[in-house]
Amino acid sequence: MSRIEKMSILGVRSFGIEDKDKQIITFFSPLTILVGPNGAGKTTIIECLKYICTGDFPPGTKGNTFVHDPKVAQETDVRAQIRLQFRDVNGELIAVQRSMVCTQKSKKTEFKTLEGVITRTKHGEKVSLSSKCAEIDREMISSLGVSKSVLNNVIFCHQEESNWPLSEGKALKQKFDEIFSATRYIKALETLRQVRQTQGQKVKECQTELKYLKQNKEKACEIRDQITSKEAQLTSSKEIVKSYENELDPLKNRLKEIEQNLSKIMRLDNEIKALDSRKKQMEKDNSELEQKMEKVFQGTDEQLNDLYHNHQRTVREKERRLVDCQREVEKLNKESGLLNQEKSDLLVEQGRLQLQEDRHREHVRARDSLIQSLASQLELDGFERGPFSERQIKNFHKLVRERQEREAETASHLMNDYAEKESLKQKQIDEIRDKKTGLGRIIELKSEILTKKQNELKNVKYELQQLEGSSDRILELDQELTKAERELSKAEKSSNVEMLKTEVISLQNEKADLDRTLRKLDQEMEQLNHHTTTRTQMEMLTKDKADKDEQIRKIKSRHSDELTSLLGYFPNKKQLEDWLHSKSKEINQTRDRLARLNKELASAEQNKNHINIEIKRKEEQLSSYEDKLFDVCGSQDFDSDLDRLKEEIEKSSKQRAMLAGATAVYSQFITQLTDENQSCCPVCQRVFQTEAELQEVISDLQSKLRLAPDKLKSTESELKKKEKRRDEMLGLVPVRQSIIDLKEKEIPELRNKLQNVNRDIQRLKNDVEEQETLLGVIMPEEESAKVCLTDVSIMERFQMELKDVERKIAQQAAKLQGLDLDRTVQQVNQEKQEKQHKLDTVSSKIELNRKFIQDQQEQIQYLKSITNELKSEKLQISTNLQRRQQLEEQTVELSTEVQSLYREIKDAKEQVSPLETTLEKFQQEKEELINKKNSSNKIAQDKMNDIKEKVKNIHNYVKDIENYIQDGKDDYKKQKEDELNKVIAQLSECEKHKEKINTDMRIMRQDIDTQKIQERWLQDNLTLRKRNEELKEVEEERKHHLKEMGQMQVLQMKNEHQELEEKIDNVKRNHSLAIGRQKGYEEEIIHFKKELREPQFRDAEEKYREMMIVMRTTELVNKDLDIYYKTLDQAIMKFHSMKMEEINKIIRDLWRSTYRGQDIEYIEIRSDADENVSAADKRRNYNYRVVMLKGDTALDMRGRCSAGQKAG
Repeated sequence: MSRIEKMSILGVRSFGIEDKDKQIITFFSPLTILVGPNGAGKTTIIECLKYICTGDFPPGTKGNTFVHDPKVAQETDVRAQIRLQFRDVNGELIAVQRSMVCTQKSKKTEFKTLEGVITRTKHGEKVSLSSKCAEIDREMISSLGVSKSVLNNVIFCHQEESNWPLSEGKALKQKFDEIFSATRYIKALETLRQVRQTQGQKVKECQTELKYLKQNKEKACEIRDQITSKEAQLTSSKEIVKSYENELDPLKNRLKEIEQNLSKIMRLDNEIKALDSRKKQMEKDNSELEQKMEKVFQGTDEQLNDLYHNHQRTVREKERRLVDCQREVEKLNKESGLLNQEKSDLLVEQGRLQLQEDRHREHVRARDSLIQSLASQLELDGFERGPFSERQIKNFHKLVRERQEREAETASHLMNDYAEKESLKQKQIDEIRDKKTGLGRIIELKSEILTKKQNELKNVKYELQQLEGSSDRILELDQELTKAERELSKAEKSSNVEMLKTEVISLQNEKADLDRTLRKLDQEMEQLNHHTTTRTQMEMLTKDKADKDEQIRKIKSRHSDELTSLLGYFPNKKQLEDWLHSKSKEINQTRDRLARLNKELASAEQNKNHINIEIKRKEEQLSSYEDKLFDVCGSQDFDSDLDRLKEEIEKSSKQRAMLAGATAVYSQFITQLTDENQSCCPVCQRVFQTEAELQEVISDLQSKLRLAPDKLKSTESELKKKEKRRDEMLGLVPVRQSIIDLKEKEIPELRNKLQNVNRDIQRLKNDVEEQETLLGVIMPEEESAKVCLTDVSIMERFQMELKDVERKIAQQAAKLQGLDLDRTVQQVNQEKQEKQHKLDTVSSKIELNRKFIQDQQEQIQYLKSITNELKSEKLQISTNLQRRQQLEEQTVELSTEVQSLYREIKDAKEQVSPLETTLEKFQQEKEELINKKNSSNKIAQDKMNDIKEKVKNIHNYVKDIENYIQDGKDDYKKQKEDELNKVIAQLSECEKHKEKINTDMRIMRQDIDTQKIQERWLQDNLTLRKRNEELKEVEEERKHHLKEMGQMQVLQMKNEHQELEEKIDNVKRNHSLAIGRQKGYEEEIIHFKKELREPQFRDAEEKYREMMIVMRTTELVNKDLDIYYKTLDQAIMKFHSMKMEEINKIIRDLWRSTYRGQDIEYIEIRSDADENVSAADKRRNYNYRVVMLKGDTALDMRGRCSAGQKAG
C-alpha cells in the first residue's frame, strides 16, 4: 500500500515565491486533518496533492491562476514548485518534483510547465528520471497503485466538484465507467454495434450485386458455347493447312539439299581463287626477300640454325656486360642524388640562418627607434641617437618606471578629490530621502490606522444590527441546550475508554521490546555492512560477467551459421570489414555489367518496337485490303467467288428471258381454252373430262400470268445487283495482288527480322537475368553481413569490457580473502523483517484502539462542544444586549477619529512634494560629478596604458636580441658554409666517374648494333626457307579442290533447283488461301474471347460464387456479433451492479453514521437500464441517479436535496 509522507509548496496560490516562503507539510498515519480559517490554504494543499499526483489543474484554471500572481509578487516571472515524498506500493521511497513558471506579458499572463523529475533509491544510490525520458503521470499512477479517475473523482475531488454524484445521468455513468475502469469495454460494445450495422449494410449490397453477377454468368456461358463452335471449324481449317505444310516439307528439304551442294561448289570455287591469289603473293614475297638479301645461305638447314644460335649467345653476353655498366651508373646516380639532397638541405639551412641574421638587425633598429620615440614623448635626455648600449637601456627602463609611478600618483589624487565631492553630494541626497521616507511612513501608518478604525466602525454598526433579533434566539437556545445535555449524558455512560487505554499500555510495552530488538539488529547490520559492500560489488561484477558472456554467446549463436556460410569461419570486425569491401567491389562490377546489358537490351527493344510498328502497319494495310475484299466478296476466296458470281449472272439472264416469253405463251393458252372451247390441253393435247377441270387449268394459268411481271421485275433487279458486284470485284483485282505481296513477301520478311531481334533480346535477357541473379545472391549476402557487422562490433566491445570485469573480480576477491563471517546480511535482514512485521502488527493494534478511544472521546467532546457553544451563544447574546449603549457611544468616538486621520494624511502628502523636487536636483548634480570623474580617469588611464604598451614592445625586442647572441648563430652559419663546400667537391668527383662509364657503354651499344645486322641476315634466310615450304603446301591444296569440284554435276543441279522453286510457289499460294480462311475463324474466336475477358464476363462464375460465399459468411458473422454483443452487454451490466452494491453499502453505512436528520433513512446510487433493447436495436439507455429513501419510497436527490445534504 502506498503512503504519502511529506510535501513542500512554493509559489502556488497565496504561498510566497522566496525560499523562506517554502512550506513543508508532514502527513501522519493513518489520518492527517487540515484545520484553519478561510484563506489559510487548506484547499490549496489538496489541489497541490492532486496536481503532483495526476498533473491536472484545479477546475476553472489552466494554470495561470494556480501560480502566485506576478502582479502581487511585483515580478515579471514567478516560478512555482511542488515536491512530494511518498512510498510506493512496494514500500520503496520515491520523491517527485513538478515545476511551473508564469510570465507577466503586457495584457495577460503566460503559463508553462517545466521539466518534472522522479527520484528513486536503487542499490543505495539515487536514480532520477526526467519527464523527457518518461511520462510522469503514468509513473505516478503505477507507483501509487490507484487509477487516475479514482485520484481525480474520489481521493482528491475538488470541493467545487464534490457533488458530481448529483450530475446528469450520462455524465454520472461516464464518471463511474472511469472509476470502474470499464471505459474500454463500453467502447468495445459500441464498436461491436457499429461493426454489426456495417455488416448488415454489406449483406444488402451483396444481394443487389448478386443479381447482376448472375446475369453476367449466364452471358459468359453463351459466349463460351460460341467459342467452342468456332474452335471446331478452326480445327478443320488447321488440318487443311497442315496437309499443305506436309506437302511443302519434302520439297523444301530437297531444295535445301541442292542449295547446300551449290553453296559447296561456290565455296570450292572461291577457295581455289583464294589459293591462286595466295600463291602469286607468296611467290612475289619470296622474290622481294631474295632481292633484299645480299646473298643466300648455301648450307643445310642444320648449319643455318647452328650459326644463328651461336650468334645469339654472343649478343646476349655483350648485352649482359652492358646491363652491369648500367647498374654501376644507377649506383653513381643514387650517390649523386644523395649528395645533391645534402647540398639542397645545406643551402636551405644557409638561407634560414641568413634570414635570422637579417631579422636580428631589424630588431636592433626597431628597439632603438622605439626608445627614441618614447624618450621624446616623456622628455627624457640622453636618448636622441643610437645604437644604445646595455647600460643605456637599463638606465632608460629605470627612468620610465619612475615616470609611470608619478603619473599613477597624480591620477590617484585626482580620483580622491572627485570621491570626496561625490560623498558630500550623496550625504545631502540621503538626508532629503530620509525626510521623504519618514513622511511616507507616517502616511502609511495613518492609512493603516484609518483602515482599522473604519473596519471597527463597520463591525460596531453590524453588531448593533445583530442585536435587533437576539431576544427570540434566547428561547430557542434553551430548548437546544436541554437536548444536547441529555445526549451527552447518554454517551458518557456507554463509553469504555478506560479498558481500551489499559490494552494500549500493554501493547506499548510489547512495542518497546520489539524496538530494542530492532535496534540491536540494526547495530549488527552496521557491522556486517562494512564487508557487505565488497561482497555486493563482487556479486554485481559476477552477474555483469555472466551477462556479458551470455550476450557474446547470443551474438555468436545468432550469426555463427550465417557468417560461417559466407566466410567459412566466424570473423572479427576487421576481417568482416575487409570481406564487405571486396563484396561491395564485386557488386559494383556486376552493376556496371548489368547497366551495359540493359543498355544493349533497350536498344534491341527499340529496334523490336520499330519492326512491330512496321508489321502492325503492314497488317493493318492487309486487313484494310481484306476488309474491302470481304465487303464485296463476302469471303476471302476471291477467285472462286468471282467465278460463282459470273455463273449466277448467266443463270439470272436466262431466267429473265424465260419470264419475258412466258407472258405471251400463257396469254395464248388462256385464249385458246376460253375462245375456242377446246376440251384438250394446248400443250399435251390431254382431253378434260369435266368443265371444272378446264376452269381449274384456266384459273391456274391466269394466276401464273398475274405473277409473271413481278417475278420478271425482281429477276431484273437482282441481275443488276450481281452485275454491279461483278464490276466492283473486277476493280479489286489490283488490291488482291497487293494482299498476295503483303502476305507472301513483305510481312514474312519483317517477321524473320523480328525473330532475329527476339533471339538477340532473349539472349540479352538471359544475360541480364544471370547478372541480376548474381546480384540478387551477393547483395543479400552483403546486407546480411552488414547487419552482422554491428553485432560483431558490439561483441568485440563486450569482450573488452569482459576483460575489465574479470580484472575487477580478481581485485575484489583479493579483498575478501581470509574473511569468514558466521551470519550473512540476508539472514540478519530476514530476522529484522520478521521483527518489523510484528512491530507493524502491534502498532496497527495500538492505532486501532487509539482510534476507538479517539472516536468515543471525539463523540463526547463533540457533544460537550455543542453544549458549550449553545451556552456561550446564550451568554454572548445576554452580554450584547447589555453592551448596546456602549456600542452607540463607540460609534460616535470612532467617526471622530476617522475624520482626524483624514486631515493628518492630507497634511503629510502636501509636505512630500517639495522634497521630491529637491531630491531630483541633487541626484542630477551627483550624476554630472560622476561623469567628470570617469572622463578624467579615462584620460589618465589611456596615457599610462600607452606607455606600458611601448615599454612592453621594447622589452620584447631586447629579449629577441639577447636570445640571438646567446645562441651563437654567427658561428653556426660559418660551420654550415664549410660543410656546403665539401659536398660540392664530392659531387664533382662523382660526375667525372659517371662520365667515364657512359663512354664505355656507348662503345658497347655500337658493337651490339653491328651484331644485330648479322642476326637479321640469318633470320631472313630462315624465313625464306619456311615460305618455300608453305608454297608447296598451297599448290597441293589447290589440286585437291579442283579434283573434288570436277566430280559434282553442276548444270543438272541448277535445273532441278528451278523446278523445285516453281512447285513450292504453287503449294504456298494454296497454303496462303487456307491460312486466310483460318485467320477469319481465329479473328472470330479472338473477338469472342476478348468479349469474354471484359470485366463483367471475366471470372463471372467465380465472382458469383465468391459473392454468394461473402454474403452467407457475413450473415453468419452478424449472428455471431449479435451473440458477442449481448454477452458483453450482460457482463458489463453484472459488473456495474456488483460494484454499485459495494458502493451503496459503503454510502449507506457512512450516511447513517454522519447524517443526523430524521427526514431520510439513507441514500444510494441507482443505475436503471432499458432491458428491452438488444443488439439489433439502438443503444441501451442507462439512467444513473442518486436517490434518497424514506421507508419504501425513493426520491431523486438531484434538484430536491438541501445544501447540508449535498455536503453530507
